[in-house]
Amino acid sequence: MKILDVIRISFVTLGRNKMRTTLTMLGIMFGIAAVICTVALGSGGSDLVEAQLDTLGDNLVWVESGGRNLQGVRTGNDSTKSLTAEDADAIRKAIPSVKRVAPNVSGHVQVIYDNMNWNTFYRGNTPDFLAVRKWNIATGSMFTDHDVDTLANVCVVGQTIIEDIFRGEDPVGKTMRVGSIPCRVVGTLERKGLSATGWDQDDFILMPLTTAEHKVKGVTWLDDIFCSAASPEDSSRAEDEIERLLRQRHHLRSEEPDDFSIRHPEDILNARKQSVETFGIMLAATASIALLIGGIGIMNIMLVSVTERTREIGVRMAVGATERDVRGQFLIEALVLSLLGGGCGIVLGVFASAGISAMLSWPTSVSVIAIAIAGLFSAFVGIFFGYYPANKAAGLDPIDALRFE
Repeated sequence: MKILDVIRISFVTLGRNKMRTTLTMLGIMFGIAAVICTVALGSGGSDLVEAQLDTLGDNLVWVESGGRNLQGVRTGNDSTKSLTAEDADAIRKAIPSVKRVAPNVSGHVQVIYDNMNWNTFYRGNTPDFLAVRKWNIATGSMFTDHDVDTLANVCVVGQTIIEDIFRGEDPVGKTMRVGSIPCRVVGTLERKGLSATGWDQDDFILMPLTTAEHKVKGVTWLDDIFCSAASPEDSSRAEDEIERLLRQRHHLRSEEPDDFSIRHPEDILNARKQSVETFGIMLAATASIALLIGGIGIMNIMLVSVTERTREIGVRMAVGATERDVRGQFLIEALVLSLLGGGCGIVLGVFASAGISAMLSWPTSVSVIAIAIAGLFSAFVGIFFGYYPANKAAGLDPIDALRFE
């Protein structure tokens, strides 16, 4: 018998008991849908962390001013004044595993333009900041090293400043007041959105380091030094070399703690990514239980079908059907049942993933590979759980089958 004839007969047979067929398909359908949803949630979470990693910077190693001991009490970060521009220069020149260095001074300041004002965050930095933090200029240009050398009153603004101060107007070439100094806007930054901690990365202005140090904050030390390692593999080595260099420059004895701290934010986000992936695998494994239950349902229904069609099997064998023909017919019926449920489950899973994403504001990513694997898995479930009933049908004695009532 041709395979197409067997498939046609399978549809006719399954159509005789529409309710039973539908209920059996539901187990596979919901199992496949659950697996697709959980994989989509896990993939979306991983993509979100990847995007956050991308916004951090180019192999970022973050040196931050540390704490100090005051009468036995250890203060928090940002309380020392030992980080200097000379430290940044020394890192740039002495450590080959670091390709770029961006010294930083930061704080909050009130900015005013026309009749609008806004309290925002400022960073005093150098042109290398853009490359270290993987940021691009949207309009205008970045200030230059000459602007840093001459303490120029220029700045580059983020998209939130444009929306809240300039009300969408192009700010390039305009002058706003930053604290007590007039500052000409020379460029705007591309939008980055929220950070991993929920901070609006576009709500800040970028100024020459010396301007922020001497005219805005009034200090001679740095808050941070942003470094870009030569490669991801060089990040750990760069941290060790920076630590040794700064301890030597700050004349710290071996028993003294660091007066700075070195952070590698990518480590935190990579750990978070691994947690998301592990959680996704656990959810997918849990959802697979529904597929197992659906497969057991297929086996149960096919065993019932074998019992109900015993005389039919005997007649087929009496007129020349082989055990292989009977086995193939029941296997194909189980496969068709499973694939129908799997196809409906794929459609349900795609729409359910989109619905979950809209309701929870959580990104989901349904890949073609996940859909293909779901389809293959549903076929495997049909064959695996359909084999025993098919083999049982093929093993019936024709004479006993014909006598069955």
